[in-house]
Amino acid sequence: MNRYFIEVSYRGTAYSGFQVQDNSHTVQAELQKAMELVFRKPFMLTGSSRTDAGVHAVQNYFHFDDENEFSQKQVYNLNAVLPNDLAVNRLIKMNSSSHSRFDAISREYRYHIYTRKDPFLHDRAYFFPYTTDMDAMQAAAGILQEYTDFTSFSKRNTQVKTFICRLYESRWEQSSAGYSYYVKGNRFLRGMVRALTATMLKVGRGNIDLLEFRSIIEGRDCTLAHFAVPAHGLFLERVNYPDGYFPE
Repeated sequence: MNRYFIEVSYRGTAYSGFQVQDNSHTVQAELQKAMELVFRKPFMLTGSSRTDAGVHAVQNYFHFDDENEFSQKQVYNLNAVLPNDLAVNRLIKMNSSSHSRFDAISREYRYHIYTRKDPFLHDRAYFFPYTTDMDAMQAAAGILQEYTDFTSFSKRNTQVKTFICRLYESRWEQSSAGYSYYVKGNRFLRGMVRALTATMLKVGRGNIDLLEFRSIIEGRDCTLAHFAVPAHGLFLERVNYPDGYFPE
């Protein structure tokens, strides 16, 4: 039995999330349907990193097992039947023990914000035309790296055993359209990056000071944080694996 990783990119606007859900349009369901059409048999995919409804991905992975050999020609065939908002970038033959989710060592997310009305960004970034204190927001982003328990920034009713996450990088960056929040960590909770972004925007607007920001983190209570930024500003940029993980 052969194991393959399949790397995908997608625009999440039309999807109810990454993983298959009953009576919902998801990335996994759309890809499985395309694979069944091309290869004339059903496939069950295992995903690397779940994304919520409306969230985009520059890079994400699934893996699957099959007795047949696949080549890069199948990438073209799959893309020919997939919708325009979902693309397969490559198929990679892996060791049978490789696991797209459990072997990933970090994920990178970016939340995009633009400050001047732009019709080309309205569904790929958050329009926030308000003055913000970037120094205060940068300080808040740095504070996050001092902590590992992010209970306050997780949506309720999540089926996780731990709220412990390690953030390797956390910073705000200027862009031509406005600015973005970039974060790299070993794992992320449901709604976490959006909650971090929304709460730090409160810091930037002067509604919360840095001491209050610390108290939100240390309170371990999701009612203390803010979640009110839209999904369409968020991108999963990269899923990272150990050096030398992929065959040449």
